Amino acid sequence: MAKRVMVTGGSGLAGKWVVENLMANGYEVLNLDRVPMPKRTVRTLITDITDAGQVFNAIASTTAPVEFADDLEPKPVDAIVHFAAIPRIMLTTDNEVYRINVMGTYNILDAASKLGVRKVIVASSETTYGVVFAHRHRDPAYFPLDENYPVDPMDSYATSKVVNEVTAKAFQARTGSDIYCFRIGNVLDPEDYAKFSTWLKDPALRKRIAWSYIDGRDLANACRLAIETDGLGFEIMNVAADDVSSDLPTQTLLDRYYPGVPVKKPLGEFETLLSNEKLKRLLGWQQQHYWRDEAKRFNP
Repeated sequence: MAKRVMVTGGSGLAGKWVVENLMANGYEVLNLDRVPMPKRTVRTLITDITDAGQVFNAIASTTAPVEFADDLEPKPVDAIVHFAAIPRIMLTTDNEVYRINVMGTYNILDAASKLGVRKVIVASSETTYGVVFAHRHRDPAYFPLDENYPVDPMDSYATSKVVNEVTAKAFQARTGSDIYCFRIGNVLDPEDYAKFSTWLKDPALRKRIAWSYIDGRDLANACRLAIETDGLGFEIMNVAADDVSSDLPTQTLLDRYYPGVPVKKPLGEFETLLSNEKLKRLLGWQQQHYWRDEAKRFNP
């Protein structure tokens, strides 16, 4: 089992859960980010991932938790979980979204390959399917969305994620290491379940994400399982909950918002439209946090 892990973007919405999960399971973790973690769960090494020199230096650095630790000698890194990125469009200019996300990922994978890191988990996105940030309503080619889908986004964010998947595949071909790309659904914090009272009133609010969601804690479990599962080479896996984030049945949502879109398989009553079958099959992942249970804390 890998014990020494670097997490990029560990100060963010999703990354913080990965850090906490790894720490709880006995890993030594260093966070690479532009700002420290709010809870200071682990030490943060301030790093600009678009600067190749900083990335190489960071990955070659010690993972010791404090500067007065008994052993400050850098040790080999067992795995990297790469979540650092501009998280969506419309936060900065389109060219910056693309530059930061593409060059940051290239630098992480390049340094990992040249410094001998044999496992990298890369955060990709459900936006690669081309529906979420399309300029206007866009029907997908089919449902459920799976990893064999011919991705065709039109926005800078999703395009950067597609490029990152291609880059990851290229580095894996060079090194023979394990590089797994996670196409992640809409990540929720525990307090986000309070929003369901609004979301359920207007299902169209979550139409573009095909009503996907993933609890940050379940995403963290997927990352840990990926670190602990060796020998898959290059793989792309969707990370999403088993169910849609709506109280309407899946078929009702399809009939109302995506009529005419082909459905490739029979669907359960509330089954997700972002297939997680591959994640379960390859990593043995199982969902633990469901919105119906979590939302009861806010609407008993």
